Amino acid sequence: MTKVIAFANQKGGVAKTTTTLNLAVAFAEEGHRVLCCDMDPQGNLTMSQGIDPDTLTKSMYDVLVHRTPIREVIRKREIDVACASIDLAGAEIAMSTMIGRERSLQRAMADIVEDYDFTFIDTPPSLGLLTINALTVANKVIVPVQCEYLSMRGLIQLQNTLAMIRENLNPEIQVEGILPTMVDTRTLHAKEAIEMLEENFGERVFASRIRRTVRFAEAPVKGQSVLKYDPDGMAAHSYRQLAKEVLSDV
Repeated sequence: MTKVIAFANQKGGVAKTTTTLNLAVAFAEEGHRVLCCDMDPQGNLTMSQGIDPDTLTKSMYDVLVHRTPIREVIRKREIDVACASIDLAGAEIAMSTMIGRERSLQRAMADIVEDYDFTFIDTPPSLGLLTINALTVANKVIVPVQCEYLSMRGLIQLQNTLAMIRENLNPEIQVEGILPTMVDTRTLHAKEAIEMLEENFGERVFASRIRRTVRFAEAPVKGQSVLKYDPDGMAAHSYRQLAKEVLSDV
């Protein structure tokens, strides 16, 4: 049975997609079968593996709205990707009248539970129906947080949403950890932000830190993970360390 990890934070630009992809590749390096499911209409994860969302005839929109089998939208790259396209932006409206709309992704994924050891879900920067679908099917949530005060305020909203999900849709979901991303170790603000995170969330803050580096911007241009683009670099090392940390707990 595949273990499902959702990557969520309603604030954009916190390295959700970067973390979803690179952690998935780090898991694959350890010999695990991994699927990345792109639930963000921007399709950044899809593009980060060299797939043009505009050329897709079917995407996660069709899976959620028309019940297309999820296998039909999976492409094999460094890891397997269930692709997104801009159509997904209309999914919330199209699903609004569907009964059991919060479980559309859960129904779709029932077909592939034996195919993968792990499924990672990249969510959009909102707490709308697409994110709720991801949180309803997930066993665990990883929360990437940019080390800035405003980014961390959003954690309260996310906690409230998770409480609602637990009560109504998925009582088993747990926060696997909070991941400090885009860390600039030269600034006092970043250090204070990490201290604030650890004061408020204690052991739920991962020991791994994802530092700011230009490699994260360069790798998607080549359609690659940072582990493939710069395998010996600091960024790749950080995600391998994170993989060890997560795997030790699942």
